[in-house]
Amino acid sequence: MITSRRRLIGAMAVGATALGLPRNLTSERALAQVADPRPLDLGATALGHNRFREVLLPQVRAALDRHSAVVTRRDIAGLVDFSAPSRAARFYLLDMEEGQVISTHLVAHGKGSDPANSGWVERFSNRPGSFASSEGSFMTSQTYVGEHGRSRRLIGLEPQNDMAEPRAIVIHGAAYVDPNMAVSQGRVGRSQGCFAVSRREIDDVLELLGEGRLLFAAK
Repeated sequence: MITSRRRLIGAMAVGATALGLPRNLTSERALAQVADPRPLDLGATALGHNRFREVLLPQVRAALDRHSAVVTRRDIAGLVDFSAPSRAARFYLLDMEEGQVISTHLVAHGKGSDPANSGWVERFSNRPGSFASSEGSFMTSQTYVGEHGRSRRLIGLEPQNDMAEPRAIVIHGAAYVDPNMAVSQGRVGRSQGCFAVSRREIDDVLELLGEGRLLFAAK
């Protein structure tokens, strides 16, 4: 657990790997080893300060309250801002005690959400076979090793995403989520609806966003 009032501040244009988070650590140990904390600068990211403070952070807190019976670990939460293009680091790990960003990561959206492969989410779906991303509140579940390596299962908590388990919507690493691709093509690849992140960063994401925490996706 995170000690109250601990200052957890991450660099905004890079993910956890670039911050030097070691692999295979618990959340507390990994966070304790982040060196050279810097002031939060949301203006340097796709997530503007006003949108974060006035829109998204209150939505995450409301979701934590709404699902407090099942989401019992409130120290760290995940936020995916699908209003941003896939070339942006739009997956945010949040310190909910301080209301600050720990780290940011590239994340893919589903093919069914972006049929033209424009890099932008056009629509959501909860339907099996849609290959689309879903919005709303998810609870993180156990890790497992599957087709994409170490991954984390997700449980959809709302009508718009309650098919997450039957659809096998998870957090996993993927070669098609790559910073060089984001720069050269203006987008990363698309998933079949999963929250796919860089293979270099998947271990850090899975450790920080451990079991029993909230992942909130919105546009």
